[in-house]
Amino acid sequence: MTKSRSDALPFDEITADTILQGVDLSGQAAIVTGASSGLGIAIASALAGAGADVTLAVRDIVAGEKVAQSISRSRGVKAPDVAYIDLLNATSIRAFVDNFGDRPLKYLINNAGLMAPPLTYSTDGFESQMAVNYFSPFLLSELLLTNLQAASPARVITVSSGSHHLSELRMDDLHYRRRPYEKFEAYGHAKLCANLLAVEYSRRYAERGVVMHAVTPGGVATNLARHTSFEDALKQGWIKEDGSLPGGPLRSIEQGAASPIWAAVSPELEGRGGLYIEDCAVAPIWNSSIPKCYGVTAKSIDPDDARQLWEMTYPLIERAGRQA
Repeated sequence: MTKSRSDALPFDEITADTILQGVDLSGQAAIVTGASSGLGIAIASALAGAGADVTLAVRDIVAGEKVAQSISRSRGVKAPDVAYIDLLNATSIRAFVDNFGDRPLKYLINNAGLMAPPLTYSTDGFESQMAVNYFSPFLLSELLLTNLQAASPARVITVSSGSHHLSELRMDDLHYRRRPYEKFEAYGHAKLCANLLAVEYSRRYAERGVVMHAVTPGGVATNLARHTSFEDALKQGWIKEDGSLPGGPLRSIEQGAASPIWAAVSPELEGRGGLYIEDCAVAPIWNSSIPKCYGVTAKSIDPDDARQLWEMTYPLIERAGRQA
C-alpha cells in the first residue's frame, strides 16, 4: 500500500522507504540517472531494497561502484549495475542505451540535474542546463521506449523543480544565443520544458502503456547547489541574511526521494500521465493563494505548448550524438 498525504503518517515523516513498505518490485528493472550522489542514491537504494534490478547511470564510474556496494551492504541485496552516461554528450547516451540492450524496463528515473552553472554548452550545442534537464532526458526516454513498452505499464519519472515558476517558455531561443543568460531563469526554463515533455510524451505513448510524470522533490540539500553562492541563495529567497531557512529545515534525501518513488509506483496514478507531482500528490494549479514556487503553473503543463515544443525539439534530439 503506497503512502500519500491522505495516509496516517505526517508528510514530513514520509520517505522513499515508507512509500515502498510492503511493495515487491522483484524482477522489475529500473534505471536511475545521477545515482552516484544525493537524491539519486536514495531513489536507487529504495528501489533496490524493494527488489528491483537497478542500474545506476552515472558519469563517475568509481563513485557509482562505491554507491552500488554500499546499497548492497545496507540493503542485503545484490549490488546494482553501474553504467556510464554523460548527459552533456548525446553520443554517450546512445552508447548507454545500446549497452542496456533489449531488457524490459519498468521504471526510468531521469534524476540527474544541473543548476545555475556559468553559460556553457553540451557537445551538441545545447545550453548545458537545457541539455541535462530537458534534452537528454528526452533523448534517453525516446531511445528506451521499446524497453519500456516491453514492461508496460511502465513509467518515466523526470525530476523537475518549483523553479519552473521563474521562467516563461521561449522556443525562439532555447540556448541563450540571442538573449542574456540568467542562470536561475535558465534553470527554471529547463525545468518548465521538462514539465511540458511529460505532458506530450504521455499523450503520445500512453496507449502503448508508457507514461511520464514530472516530480519536484522539494528543497533537499544536495550537490545540485554546487554552483550557488550564499549571495545567490539570499537573492533567490532560499535563505535569510542570518543563514537560516525561511521555510524550515531542508528535507533529507530520503524525504526528497519520496515523491519520485510515489510517482513511479503509486496505484493512484494508474492510467494517468503527464502529471506534475509534489509532496506525494498531484500538484494543484498555481494561483495567487498558493506560495510562489509551489503548485504547478498552468503554462508549464499546457498541452498545446507541449506539442509545439516537442515538434520543434524532436529533430534536434534525433540528430544529437550521431556521427556525421
